[in-house]
Amino acid sequence: MLKPLLSLTGGLITTMALGIAQAAPLSQEDVSVAEVLRDRALESSDAYSIVESLTVEVGPRRTGTEGDERAVAWAQDKMKAFGFDRVYTEQIEVPRWIRGHAHAEVISPFPQPLVVSSLGYGAATPEGGLTAEIIEFPDVQALLKAPASQVKGKIAFINKRMERARTGDGYGPAAQGRKLGMRAAAEKGAVAMLLRSVGTDSDRFAHTGMMSVDNVENPVPALALSAPDANLLEAMLQRGKPVQVKLDVETERLSDGPSFNVIGEITGREKPEEVMIIGAHLDSWDEGTGALDDGAGVAIVMETARLIAELPQRPRRTLRVVLFGAEEIGLVGAKQYVEAHVKELDNIIAVSESDFGAGKVWRFDTRLPESKFDIADQMMQLLAPLGIERGNNESYGGPDSSVFVARGVPAFGLYQDGTDYFDYHHTPNDTLDKVDPENLRQNVAAWVVMSFLTTEMEGDLGRVPTASE
Repeated sequence: MLKPLLSLTGGLITTMALGIAQAAPLSQEDVSVAEVLRDRALESSDAYSIVESLTVEVGPRRTGTEGDERAVAWAQDKMKAFGFDRVYTEQIEVPRWIRGHAHAEVISPFPQPLVVSSLGYGAATPEGGLTAEIIEFPDVQALLKAPASQVKGKIAFINKRMERARTGDGYGPAAQGRKLGMRAAAEKGAVAMLLRSVGTDSDRFAHTGMMSVDNVENPVPALALSAPDANLLEAMLQRGKPVQVKLDVETERLSDGPSFNVIGEITGREKPEEVMIIGAHLDSWDEGTGALDDGAGVAIVMETARLIAELPQRPRRTLRVVLFGAEEIGLVGAKQYVEAHVKELDNIIAVSESDFGAGKVWRFDTRLPESKFDIADQMMQLLAPLGIERGNNESYGGPDSSVFVARGVPAFGLYQDGTDYFDYHHTPNDTLDKVDPENLRQNVAAWVVMSFLTTEMEGDLGRVPTASE
């Protein structure tokens, strides 16, 4: 297994040099092969060409659209070309929606246009549009607490700023407005909802995204405002005069239809029934080309598998790449995958997902039984030279992976620097020029270490407690 690779490194690294004891759970030979794979990824991996191909040849791929169909065909062709042992799809049922136009303008007291984007699966205005007074709320909690009499007949404006953070921790609090705002506005009799975009930029781009729309009796139009336009409305309201806004929105909800999870496998040589899943999501929003969200993740996990497929022999277990469908509208592909394979979950030894852009990986988190920490410690011997630090044992592995973790599947998390990720997230600015090829190589180097050692190790990773345990 190792001999054909030694020419790449000039010889075998000794146990003492790696600082790993002979009795460690991962063999010295496996660690040495992982080191070679890591260095190969840094020198010659070409994940960038994969994300370039996806964004140029497919482009936007919102769930249930022709772009989604093209992406499914593209992914299968790429996996076959990369030498995967098995490539297949599994159909999922997805809600579908047409984004038409969305226009907004201040009518009084200071007439001027606003830059907006319809939030996912939102409703249309009546023909000819609607005009109403703005009522401002600092966050969705304030809207939820407001009396209906204060909101009825008005446009609810949720003006919650998102805080920038390397970890992206500001996203959750700000995204609550997008998730719950339209529902709250509709229940209180508002005619529409405007939301300060869930993002950290100051560009005049609006950030789209999914809302909670199920079982809303009378859904109302819901639009994201660019940050400068949210600032503009805020400044107008501070002048103490009623602000009237006109909205003209065209959208259409369609019947549910098919999409697909696309799956490729490197089949294990000894225990093919035992599987590590590494994933990304194939769908994207339609405003940009989905280069960061999640074209980069697609490229990282596909290139990781391609490098492992080039080894002289297959790893001990199966490495399964799952490109999940319909993540953007509620983890639909992942949820339906788990439902379809619930009897096989005990054979999934670990799961991880790349879905946080194209920044460098800086932290390695896990969700493992404490008795298995030594495996993660050995992995860190090879990850540390990449500038990666050890994190915590609270990883959920990524959005789609969280569905598996909830069932007790162990997880790894290679977390990227997300300082500027939410400048571009869900906007027309999510394009290929934001992807740095060198950063992708560092990502692949980390992923190939984690993925190879997990599929090749002698033992397993056990199970982790679920929320119900």
